[in-house]
Amino acid sequence: MASGYVSKMVNVAVAAGCSLIIFCAASAQEAAPKPAAFTKTVHWAYQPVIAAARPAVRQQAWVRQPIDAFVLAKIEQAGLKPSLETDRATFIRRATLDTLGFVPTPQEVDAFVKDKSPDAYEKLVDRLLASEHYGERQARRWLDLARYADSTGFQNDNNRLNSWRYRDYVINAFNGDKPYDQFIREQLAGDEIAPNSKEALIATGFLTQYPDNHNARDLVQRRYQIITNITDTVGEVFLAQTVACARCHDHKFDKISEKEYFQLQSFFANIHEVNDIQADIGPEEQAFQKEQAVYDQATREIRAKRKAIIDSIREEGRRYYAERYLADARKSIFRNGENGEFKPESDWSALDRWMQHRVQNVTSDGNIADYLKDTSSPADPHYNPASKAKWDEYERLGKELDKYDDLKPNKGSVKISAMTELGHADAPKTFFNIGGNHERPDYEVQPAFPVAIAGNATPKIVPTASSSGRRTALANWIASSENPLTARVYVNRIWNEYFGRGIVSTVSDFGKAGARPTNPELLDYLAAEFVRGGWHVKPLHRQILLSATYRQSSSEREDAWKVDPDNKLLAVFPRRRLEAEQIRDSLLVAAGELNPKVGGPSVFAPIPAALNAGKLWPVSKDQADWNRRSLYIFTRRSVAYPLLETFDMASPQQVHSQRSVTTTPLQALTLYNSDTVFGWSQRLAGRVIEEAGNDESRQLDLLYEVLFARKPDKQERETLHGFLRAHEQTLKSHVVDGKLALAEPIGVKNPAALDLVRASAFVDLVHTVANSNDFSYRF
Repeated sequence: MASGYVSKMVNVAVAAGCSLIIFCAASAQEAAPKPAAFTKTVHWAYQPVIAAARPAVRQQAWVRQPIDAFVLAKIEQAGLKPSLETDRATFIRRATLDTLGFVPTPQEVDAFVKDKSPDAYEKLVDRLLASEHYGERQARRWLDLARYADSTGFQNDNNRLNSWRYRDYVINAFNGDKPYDQFIREQLAGDEIAPNSKEALIATGFLTQYPDNHNARDLVQRRYQIITNITDTVGEVFLAQTVACARCHDHKFDKISEKEYFQLQSFFANIHEVNDIQADIGPEEQAFQKEQAVYDQATREIRAKRKAIIDSIREEGRRYYAERYLADARKSIFRNGENGEFKPESDWSALDRWMQHRVQNVTSDGNIADYLKDTSSPADPHYNPASKAKWDEYERLGKELDKYDDLKPNKGSVKISAMTELGHADAPKTFFNIGGNHERPDYEVQPAFPVAIAGNATPKIVPTASSSGRRTALANWIASSENPLTARVYVNRIWNEYFGRGIVSTVSDFGKAGARPTNPELLDYLAAEFVRGGWHVKPLHRQILLSATYRQSSSEREDAWKVDPDNKLLAVFPRRRLEAEQIRDSLLVAAGELNPKVGGPSVFAPIPAALNAGKLWPVSKDQADWNRRSLYIFTRRSVAYPLLETFDMASPQQVHSQRSVTTTPLQALTLYNSDTVFGWSQRLAGRVIEEAGNDESRQLDLLYEVLFARKPDKQERETLHGFLRAHEQTLKSHVVDGKLALAEPIGVKNPAALDLVRASAFVDLVHTVANSNDFSYRF
């Protein structure tokens, strides 16, 4: 890969907040020509989107889509020409990887290469965008932004067993080409906009993806941290604004004041995570219920005895557990503000309601049982002699219950998680917190938009019988065609997907500390067309995929590198290392092992025993789940799936705007030493032998066609044959006591007909070729 075309990493400055660490994108501003339409007094990103006229270019015949004219104009201004068109085989591999996330089959490549119809490219692109796997690929990119995970994180890392429903909502939204403005509204305020729609409730799962510590004792701080996380995420994802940098002080670069930060935060003042909404019962739910019924029946007596023990001390246990919260939370929990009698619901304020709901949401029978454990010790100030026998019996029954863990369903649920306002329109007060410290509230603030972005626009808040209406007002402003940021930010993210670099390279920072657009006229053209087309996403992808810009060759050009070493002008198509999921999924496709099922609960593919993940990673019972797409592997914040982590998977701890591309020895070692990857290589070898027959040259051709969408050239073919000859002799030399350990191809219908030593050499060849850069890169 030509080093000149590797995008420079964006520098990130970490600014410490008062009670949290917040990340401020403070990347060096890149020089770029200022568009004539932008004024000097208002930051370019805050100015209205104005569709630029299509520029005149000399090579008009090269232009296939309007966007090509904008790209070509900059290339010609630099005294360059665009690259030649890439060959069809390379194009279909590129386009399939970009839209679906895995390599095409040899049959698909062959059909496209031989299709001489004038609309061959259009037919290919339309087929890709119509595939249900397109939604999976797009969902993965969105879930990076949503900080999606199937667990809460922190020390206990509790499961979020309903989270997959939000992931499936995102898949279906992209497959159905849901307008982006509607997509925004549903995720931010679906419960307010359509309270009776379960799809809309599931959409609010975007707001529930924050890392959470169920053991947090300071509930006031925990609430503040949750709302802070949501505020920062919304600003970064939808507006590409580092609003987090204004929490402790006025933003150092952008015109966002500390007061405006808390005004934004107040839109979320009344939200509550709810995890017990009944889901519609479909096949996934029925499968869960069936497994759960088996477990329930087998453990009925044990669970009943444990419940009886807890019921005997439930009130004391709840009180004991609640007394462990800090004093400011106890004011909302107990009638007298300290310990003793719980505060009746009739006396709850809006803040009390949040605290009470939180305590109810995170308190389990296991937490209540801590009362028995603690008070069974004579050293405890609350010592109760009766607790000892109860705790011993409760613990004994727990060990008995553990013996039935294998019967528990380890995927799925019958509930929905959503963000709601618990049926109340009154919201807790939001204060301007001095220095961003929630323990230093100054004065109350009301919901409002940052003036530098919104101008004179004010929130149109209409409370409902069950909600404050605040988030609907925010969502309507963000999803408005008048908002100067929303469309620009999203089309820039899509451009970044295809070209590895956004028109604004700092894709989540459109502020002054971020980069200026390298082609501002193109950015505004895309944004204006996106809104004019009803915010539909697929037409945007289609225009890019059918453009001459996207069809260019990625072959290195010295003349282009000298003029544009970072390839900002796109005179050369940028090569790029495949993302973690693309590598794993493509290996599964190559091996003929990919389970193509779309949607459903997250699964646990096997991981190395050395990780000692224990109960945090209960391997899925159904082996068909082991080969699901990477999108469906359980995302546990404390235990990452090793193969994906090695190749820079997104971190679910925060908004992940761009995938890193690292090159480390561990990556090669993982692919080479992984038993899983080697097993896929054995199956790929078996597939090639079965489909190509005994003709070794045809076997090598097919291997390359599966992995690279091309045949080996003369030099490669000689190298491959040489490897097989030499490695066969190497294997024969390893005979010990008349025995020889061989890795055989898997899936051959008549293995007895194979020369096992030669076949084993072929397995190692397949494994080696699958570890090459030609497979791991998209050209």
